[in-house]
Amino acid sequence: MTETSSTPRSSRTVLVTGATGYIGGRLVPKLLEAGHTVKVLVRSPDKIAGVPWRDQVEVVESSLDDGGALRKALDGVDVFYYLVHSMAAGSGFEAKEQAMARTAAEAAAAAGVGRIVYLGGLHPTGVELSTHMRSREAVGKVFLDSPVDAIVFQAGVVIGSGSASFEMIRHLSETLPLMPAPSWVRNRIEAIAVRDVLYYLVSAASLEGPINRTFDIGCRQVLTYAGMMKEYAAEAGLPYRVVLALPVPAPKLAGMWVALTTPIPLSMAVPLVQSLQHDAVSDEHDIDEFIPQPEGGLTNYRTAVALALGKERDGQVQTTWANAGAAADPLPSDPDWAGHKVYIDERTFHGDVDPAHVWTVIEGIGGRNGWYSLPLAWQVRGWLDKLTGGAGLLRGRRHPHTLATGEVVDWWRVERIDRGKLLRLRAEMRAPGRAWLELSVEPDGTGSRYRQRAIFFPKGLSGRLYWLAVLPFHSLIFPAMARNITTAAQKIADAEHAEQTP
Repeated sequence: MTETSSTPRSSRTVLVTGATGYIGGRLVPKLLEAGHTVKVLVRSPDKIAGVPWRDQVEVVESSLDDGGALRKALDGVDVFYYLVHSMAAGSGFEAKEQAMARTAAEAAAAAGVGRIVYLGGLHPTGVELSTHMRSREAVGKVFLDSPVDAIVFQAGVVIGSGSASFEMIRHLSETLPLMPAPSWVRNRIEAIAVRDVLYYLVSAASLEGPINRTFDIGCRQVLTYAGMMKEYAAEAGLPYRVVLALPVPAPKLAGMWVALTTPIPLSMAVPLVQSLQHDAVSDEHDIDEFIPQPEGGLTNYRTAVALALGKERDGQVQTTWANAGAAADPLPSDPDWAGHKVYIDERTFHGDVDPAHVWTVIEGIGGRNGWYSLPLAWQVRGWLDKLTGGAGLLRGRRHPHTLATGEVVDWWRVERIDRGKLLRLRAEMRAPGRAWLELSVEPDGTGSRYRQRAIFFPKGLSGRLYWLAVLPFHSLIFPAMARNITTAAQKIADAEHAEQTP
């Protein structure tokens, strides 16, 4: 047995890729807590500008395609965490993933890195895997075949607040009391709590001696996917859910259904569903010989659901699938100079209320708080967006009151936030052009001046016709939105005054 502990005997220097992702964004603070020196490699440092651990890590701006830069970033690194996996598709997808992994493995070998740690997926052997599961297996093999020792964890469905798998189970269970489903809902699944995934990942940095192999990790409790939805419903206090397994696999059709009824976009829903076509259960528990189970044991599925629901209820979601790896597409500072045809709908509203209260409403916009005008119109537009493969309104937001650059708000993404002054949202809905929504507030005499701008760069004739088509709706939605945001701010001010009045 190899001696180990969840607490490092000595500090390691680690490099984390995928630090803007769901797992990576949670792993970094855990590594710091364990006493390790942490470097993160990101393409855009702005995407981690608002995280609480930003000043405790060394940030390397580069991409995994740049072998030279990666080799330099790995100088002095003991453990290299490779937590990158794309949900992209199309021809050449698998080859690109493997090429990127080979570049990483070669750079790690050249830099003298002691260990690579990779997180793959649980899968059976001897069957034809989905494209994405096959790619994960191939990437793991690249690392295992490299000169650097590699630990490849293979995990099943990860249950945690904000994870794509959890959101899929949650929305399907809450939306459909009676659900006809493909035959794969009867497949056996071994889930794992995100806290246990992180525990194993952190512990891997401290393992002594040469280790080069895969480890299956899970909660040791096996359910069917239908059983997972029923257990979720019971924990969430919902009525009993009836899941009817039909004798058809239909992964693509099921992926489309998942995309329509959950926040998961079609591009992600299809590979997620395809990965459920086979049982995903641990074949071995050898990890126990190297890393002892966490204190109190592994987290069972029902407890993992309860913890995730509690985090969401308390607004303590650290990372979400929707915020992971978002690419920037900033608003040009001078649209006319940039050569764009630009349409702008601008509204201003004066209110006798402190700007701070207006900002509270602005930063809390979207999600369960809504958009302060004609909710039915917003919902219809959200469903239309979903039907065409867009984000829709179901993604919500990570925290009910605070935002950070790169986070999602329904079908928008935060492009810029100057707290107390300006919030700029970039649209990720399907439209023939690029769109932004700016909300800002500034002092105006004894009150405040609220400003709202909808900006649209049309693409061709279809974009211009689209803008003309939505103008009648804008004339109803945007004036009401400006008034209602100021009114909501006044209610906050009145409530505070009432609390302070004896």
